[in-house]
Amino acid sequence: VQLQASGGGLVQSGGSLRLSCAASGFSSDYYAIGWFRQAPGKEREGVSCISSSDGRTYYVDSVKGRFTISRDNAENTVYLQMNSLKPDDTAVYYCATNWATGCDNFTPGGMKYWGKGTLVTVSS
Repeated sequence: VQLQASGGGLVQSGGSLRLSCAASGFSSDYYAIGWFRQAPGKEREGVSCISSSDGRTYYVDSVKGRFTISRDNAENTVYLQMNSLKPDDTAVYYCATNWATGCDNFTPGGMKYWGKGTLVTVSS
């Protein structure tokens, strides 16, 4: 079982990146998948989540209208499209699952399995 986040990099303010969370060893379409981030010196925070049961999505207020989470079940991958990036979006981004169908308890403590992170750096 593995979750592998990728797609991070260095981008200028206002730019875009698409993060990928590739699952292996299980079918990610059966479970809610969430994206979290942790900036230097800050606590890890939930960014976005997509449920499996009804496809509902959740976004933290700071990224609403800029980030879009989606699934490609054929690729067993969840994506996070990030547009209009800001320096405050700089962080290591992680994907995780709570082994449930919905985005219940969408907090770092509520997640049961984590992938390794990918670094996003937004320059001003």
